[in-house]
Amino acid sequence: MGDQTLNRTDVLDWVNGSDAPEKSTLNLGFMALTDSASLIVAATQGFAQPYGLTLNLQRQSSWATLRDKLLSRELDAAQTLYGQIYGTHLGIGVQPTEMAILMGLNHNGQAINLSEQLKCEGVTNGDALKQYVHQSSAKLTFAQTFPTGTHAMWLYYWLASQGIHPLTDVNTVVVPPAQMVAHLNAQRIDGFCAGGPWGALAVDQGQGFTVATSQAIWPDHPEKVLGLTREFVELYPNTARALTMAILEASRFIDENPENKRSTAKLISSADYVDAPLSAIEPRFLGHYQDGLGNAWADPHPLRFHAGGAVNMPYLSDGIWFMTQFRRWGLLRDDPDYLGVAQRIQQIDIYSQAAQALNIPVPPAMRSSTLLDGKSWDGSNPVDYARSFALHALSDSSVTAQ
Repeated sequence: MGDQTLNRTDVLDWVNGSDAPEKSTLNLGFMALTDSASLIVAATQGFAQPYGLTLNLQRQSSWATLRDKLLSRELDAAQTLYGQIYGTHLGIGVQPTEMAILMGLNHNGQAINLSEQLKCEGVTNGDALKQYVHQSSAKLTFAQTFPTGTHAMWLYYWLASQGIHPLTDVNTVVVPPAQMVAHLNAQRIDGFCAGGPWGALAVDQGQGFTVATSQAIWPDHPEKVLGLTREFVELYPNTARALTMAILEASRFIDENPENKRSTAKLISSADYVDAPLSAIEPRFLGHYQDGLGNAWADPHPLRFHAGGAVNMPYLSDGIWFMTQFRRWGLLRDDPDYLGVAQRIQQIDIYSQAAQALNIPVPPAMRSSTLLDGKSWDGSNPVDYARSFALHALSDSSVTAQ
């Protein structure tokens, strides 16, 4: 890997001109996850210096710790869960604090794993799990990584799509991602949803199998984001734009070719970063999957960091979707101002300036998708969408399940 950006002709413009960052040294939080790659590459491979930035990477032990350090200003910005930013902004389980998202960091790449014990009992797909859950006297326990996080939402959505109510038919607990395999091994949990490499590591160690990938739930779904407080953006707008540009360039570098992906996988596997075997990181990084049931495939929706900018746009519709799921599962008692909140959090102006300066296309702020249950989502009617599910925990009676 090389310092590809150091030859930029406009380096001095960024460092010394009117666009110079107001704050040049940033503490950047990340978790031991494969999809922290763009932050690690930006900080260590010469993508930040041209913008007058020094990025101090600080690995965090849990998503709750990472959030608390963002709020206490120990961290300036961080790899964060999409829903975590929205939950913090809305005051779910914490004092509400205005938050901001500068860009998306990745699409796809998470997994739901079930235990080896369930596999031995023939519970190897959603139908078998539904039958087991509804016939067993003891509740299964599933782990996710944060109450308002992406993994909780993927787990809940997938279970509900199989006819399993995630809040009444099973127990759910919060476990930091790097501890998932140990919890599975100790039989404290029966399954988990987490980011890579932990699903692959469970398969490699014979501790379970992947029953569903997150991209099978929602192809090219939003996942981690570059999150920070809104106060930081207002105090240091040039810094926010410079940071966005540095991580955009790193994201583009990773996705450029398979060799860059391989070198990135090797870099992040080290003890300072993800601290996991390369064999558990590289295959899924490249889109090569084995599920622990004898199936192997090249995934059509692999972990992506850039995809010509399609990954990095902070789409309003993505942010709104997480709020519909908070509403669906009773985390919000009332409908928020869906569009207004998303417009407040998603820093589309800063992102657009950064992308345009790098000749990266800026797509529309709304995008449409179809999830595994056949429901389409385009951000246009969140109130009805949140009420449209047969399985839910809505705290009012205005439900029109379809």
